[in-house]
Amino acid sequence: MTASETAPLPVVALTMGDGAGIGPEVIVGALLTAEAQAICNTVVIGDAGRLAAAADILGVSADIVRVDTVEDAVPAPGRINVIDLDLLPADLPWGELSAVAGHAAYEYIRVASELAVAGRVQAICTAPLNKEALHSAGHIYPGHTELLADLTGTEEVSMMLSTPKLKVIHVTTHIGLIDAVARIEPGLVERTIRRGHEALVAAGNPNPRIGVCGINPHAGENGLFGYGEEDAKIVPAIERLTADGIDAVGPLPADTAFFLAGRGDYDLIVAMYHDQGHGPVKVLGIEAGVNITVGLPVIRTSVDHGTAFDIAGKGVAEAGSMVEALRQAAGLAHSTTAAR
Repeated sequence: MTASETAPLPVVALTMGDGAGIGPEVIVGALLTAEAQAICNTVVIGDAGRLAAAADILGVSADIVRVDTVEDAVPAPGRINVIDLDLLPADLPWGELSAVAGHAAYEYIRVASELAVAGRVQAICTAPLNKEALHSAGHIYPGHTELLADLTGTEEVSMMLSTPKLKVIHVTTHIGLIDAVARIEPGLVERTIRRGHEALVAAGNPNPRIGVCGINPHAGENGLFGYGEEDAKIVPAIERLTADGIDAVGPLPADTAFFLAGRGDYDLIVAMYHDQGHGPVKVLGIEAGVNITVGLPVIRTSVDHGTAFDIAGKGVAEAGSMVEALRQAAGLAHSTTAAR
């Protein structure tokens, strides 16, 4: 019997995200699976009424239980424990932008982060929020990653996307491409790669192989494309990392890097900007894709899809990515506990 089999299940705070989107549906669908029940004890931070509405839409029977504290969240088959913030009106339309839902999504995250920082939960897992709704409620953040960094007082974090075939960490994320190229510099590249390396080590890979993308097509093709960005912004970081024994290779042409990672040559790819990393991940495994925020003082995973307003409230949303996000949250929590 392994240590993970004898250790108590980690407690995961699962935030409901934007209540007008598919978050409530994928949460109910995921938490009723035997797999989710076996890997962690989950307490939803959200609105019990919205979860009940989602269960009705899905045509499933769920025992949705309001609890006052994490400690009151008793696990049982078919039971969904929820700390009910009761922020959404009963007639909130599905699939429509709402400042009320945007504010509620913020509050769910705020409560979950406080619980995690206090050590009352071992991880946070998030259903998707809508950035426009968040902004319309007065919470001006590009997304979950930056919001959680602010709430936990963390100066710099990285987004890592994880699928069964591929893991990608991003040097820049939610900024325009011209601004991204300007922001990239050796220190940021080095810190990003170190965070990715540390995350994989914590997850049980002691010597991860890391492929680092260039910025320009063909990684600059020895100066033919771009203005020497690879040599100025990326090469110094890789030199420092390899001197410290970290297996980082690059700058690599991005198309080559992802091909090599797909066949197993690399455990992690470092993307320089948002679409360079997101595109291949969504082709190779969006159904099981998970977003992990690296560098926070707490564990946070998320589904790698949006609020999907076009299908919200229709009972057709797939819960597989949420189950995978919970699995990875629980696995990271076990690894962190074992390393202490």
